[in-house]
Amino acid sequence: MLRDLISGFRPKPRVKKIFAVTNQKGGVGKTTTAINLAASVALADRKVLIVDMDPQGNLTSGVGLKGSVPEGRTVYDALTAAGEADVGRFIVPTAVTGLSLMPADRNLAGAEVELVGLANRETRLRPLLRQAHASFDYIFIDTPPSLGLLTLNALVAAEAVLIPLTCEYFALEGLADLTSTLRRVQAQLNPDLVIAGVLLTMTDLRTNLGQQVAGEVRDFFREKVFETVIPRNVRLGEAPSYGLPAILYDVKSKGASAYLALAHEFLSRASRPPERGVGMDG
Repeated sequence: MLRDLISGFRPKPRVKKIFAVTNQKGGVGKTTTAINLAASVALADRKVLIVDMDPQGNLTSGVGLKGSVPEGRTVYDALTAAGEADVGRFIVPTAVTGLSLMPADRNLAGAEVELVGLANRETRLRPLLRQAHASFDYIFIDTPPSLGLLTLNALVAAEAVLIPLTCEYFALEGLADLTSTLRRVQAQLNPDLVIAGVLLTMTDLRTNLGQQVAGEVRDFFREKVFETVIPRNVRLGEAPSYGLPAILYDVKSKGASAYLALAHEFLSRASRPPERGVGMDG
């Protein structure tokens, strides 16, 4: 099944620093991963930017900045600005040293409709992040659970994708739409886009289904799958209500420990170009 989904999506070796955290299926841990991986990387003395492309604004809320962003300084304003905007105007600091945010608010919900009538509607995020490229070691884009224009902008702006994936049958089914979209984006708009990694989230490998899905994913994506897995953990769910990453909310929790381990593995991988054809045909 997975071999058919991933054939034709061919990576090119190059060190990446702009990552879209994406999966069109909801509830797989995209925002949780974006917040906690970014915060963990920032605490390793890296300068990190997180970009909230989800109209729900959960990334912004999860770092404690919901409702506190000055008017006119959100992702929505950046995407709909006339001419080339200064990206620094839309970046705000967070409580985590080294971690900055391009925030979202409820106005972003209308962007899908408004972008349709604008020039370069699929590529409006890319020049903004190219501006920010030199100021940050890593940029993580949190995407909505859909394959609309906001997600498309993220995929066009990104250099690589991180795919959170729960060990469930329906999560595997959703990869068909995602990999089809990635192939089209690579062919038409962003030829250098690669899959940087697949992350197993909310994992319980004690179940037969969990083991089966994890095994199938590893068989076909091979080294693209992170060795680190993220367990189901109450603290990961509680932390956003306090506006904190889990590593600041409860650093001793299993969820926080898992994301710290993921950050270590991510940084180790990010220091070398992705291998051509790993987990892909060709």
